[in-house]
Amino acid sequence: MPEAPQLPVIVIGAGPVGLAAAAHLLERGLTPLVLERGPRAGTSIREWAHVGLFSPWEYNIDAASKRLLERHGWTAPEPDVNPTGGELVAQYVQPLADTPELASHIRMGVRVVAVTRQGIDKMQTLGRTRHPLLVRVETATGIEDIPAAAVIDASGTWTTPNPLGANGLPAIGEEACVQHLVGGLPDVLGADRHRFAGKTTLVVGMGHSAANTLLSLVTLAETEPGTRIIWGIRGRSARRLYGGGSADELPTRGLLGTRLKAAVDTGQVTFLKDFTITRLTPQGNQVRIDAGSAQSVVADTIAAATGFRPDLVMLREMRLDLDPITEAPVKLGPLIDPNSHSCGTVPPHGAAVLAHPEPDFTIVGMKSYGRAPTFLLATGYEQVRSVAAAIAGDHEAATRVELTLPETGVCSTDGGSCEAPNQGLSTGIEHGKAADTAQASSCCAPSVSSTPTLIELRPTQSCCTAEPANA
Repeated sequence: MPEAPQLPVIVIGAGPVGLAAAAHLLERGLTPLVLERGPRAGTSIREWAHVGLFSPWEYNIDAASKRLLERHGWTAPEPDVNPTGGELVAQYVQPLADTPELASHIRMGVRVVAVTRQGIDKMQTLGRTRHPLLVRVETATGIEDIPAAAVIDASGTWTTPNPLGANGLPAIGEEACVQHLVGGLPDVLGADRHRFAGKTTLVVGMGHSAANTLLSLVTLAETEPGTRIIWGIRGRSARRLYGGGSADELPTRGLLGTRLKAAVDTGQVTFLKDFTITRLTPQGNQVRIDAGSAQSVVADTIAAATGFRPDLVMLREMRLDLDPITEAPVKLGPLIDPNSHSCGTVPPHGAAVLAHPEPDFTIVGMKSYGRAPTFLLATGYEQVRSVAAAIAGDHEAATRVELTLPETGVCSTDGGSCEAPNQGLSTGIEHGKAADTAQASSCCAPSVSSTPTLIELRPTQSCCTAEPANA
């Protein structure tokens, strides 16, 4: 009697992290099936192709992916050069997807609708693992169910941005004013120039995506009279975004904060703090934005750099254990919670930290960080290396750490700052034990806990990540 065919390990998303997962699975002798909703690999990254990454190539290339590419004569870019999103796709992501080994395992134009177990729902426990995982997809020809030995969700968060409303809900009138809204990384100096030249733009957000957009607008205003720039944040200080300047080990990131502070200080950017948006109202060809405390502005366009959140609807039939604050896996959440941490580095982590009660299912990449804006692409590569090892049954490799992260530079909070970079992490920490053994610098250790935990500042929504994309 012939053996039943081996079920694939389904990887959701053909961004850098998803493709890295597939490369590691292939090295382990497993069969990946990568499902990408877009027409090409790295579809979401292509939407911010104009944005430069803060992290250089050194931190943006996965080891297994590099080995695969080099077998086909690929030469890695200079390690200390910072690529743009477009260069990341053209010089790395697309060539990786085009390798014969991976190309035959990727399906484009496939939208994952849900993940469940074949023949049972979330409620059934007895004999649950005897039922393979099942991924329901929507394609141009209809709905299809695909059974899987395991599922790695690397779908990212780019398609599910946070709303403008300060309470986590859309501001009143936000849906009615959608024509005035753009995402956090518009191509201000290129394809989207007409939306900003000679007009008033409100940029909302306190991350590096907001900073990128603000500085592009400053450049635009130098040649386009009447271009007005307003920056609104919900907090009381922009010190965290201004960052470490020359103390930052990623120089491009440090320079971004320095340039932005100068633009605010010279009046090129109007800065509004405590700007908590409650209502949007159409006003002729513009929109009025009310933000409590009698604050209101009128703008032509709103660049909403308010971050992202994971799409959990597709995972409703999965047994997940999520941190109630970040919506990250429960063991990872405390390590990345921005309420407690504003600087430092996230301990390298893998399958053990990312585990859910649902066997053989893992969320990786930017989506694994839930709502926390602290992801580095290199972290995602370490995640999938560990997860692939765990799926293959190599638990020693799954717990071993093979990652060294850059120092993040100055750490600062509304209550103070320090100028010395934090110490980088060594590679001697076992996955699952990182939170107990990683050490914070004295200025960044949280005062509310006797066990310091660390995070890394995310260089940009696009920086490291391809994860705003599909990584």
